[in-house]
Amino acid sequence: MRRLLRTLTVARLRTQVGRDELLRVRRGVYADRPVDDEGELHALLLCLPEGAMLARQSAARRHGFGVLRETEVHVQLPPSVPKPRLPGLVVHHSVLPVRPVLLGGVPCVPAARCAVDLARTVRRLDALPVLDCALRSGAVTRDELLAEIAGHRGLPGVRQARELAPLADGRAECRQESQLRLILVDGRLPVPEPQLWVYDDQGFPRFRLDLGYEERRVGIEYDGESHLDRDRLRYDRDRLNWLDAHGWRMRYFTDRDLYRRPAHIAATVRAALNLT
Repeated sequence: MRRLLRTLTVARLRTQVGRDELLRVRRGVYADRPVDDEGELHALLLCLPEGAMLARQSAARRHGFGVLRETEVHVQLPPSVPKPRLPGLVVHHSVLPVRPVLLGGVPCVPAARCAVDLARTVRRLDALPVLDCALRSGAVTRDELLAEIAGHRGLPGVRQARELAPLADGRAECRQESQLRLILVDGRLPVPEPQLWVYDDQGFPRFRLDLGYEERRVGIEYDGESHLDRDRLRYDRDRLNWLDAHGWRMRYFTDRDLYRRPAHIAATVRAALNLT
């Protein structure tokens, strides 16, 4: 799409653009048909210096663990290359050498580097969900994470990544579940088991809990918007009644608890565990 001026004069280019035969995607980048989000991304990369690669949230999405919100395109450049200023672009300079991997024809920071970069730079409550999702996606192993963290020694935020890596668990199924687990650990409670199966009297799996302490029969669930559905509400009530009848003490939390009352979460679960 780029360098069309090698085959078209400026006048011819302007004529084709005026007739809608060519569409301007970005400055210096044109297409002969409307482009989708993927085309927009390729057009942006064509505007960047050599050595640019997707990084942080943008690379994480490509690798399959895009658990964090992505409102801008994040790219990484060699440290000696000046940062270009383009709309919708966030540029990071690489501190450590890195060789890109191609995902769908797009150069990206490798999965382990991407996960560790995020784990050491985002807020703690978002860092564990990144590591959990990275493991769950299969894009990276725990050993690869630990090896990558060792190579980041001395960089800002590496202590956070080093502390959270042993807690990372690929069984976690959503960001809020990971955040709940971290709140409990930071509240000095035992580490709950993610996606804990509860079995019936015949030994068949009956229900699966977001988080749980099997020995103490305490379950913890995050109630998001999906739980407001009428059919889901009926199912949840039947499930709660069954669990209660079988000696399980369930504790439920919402986004208000998660983001405004973390101490309330820890205190509630501590009481359920009879640790007060």
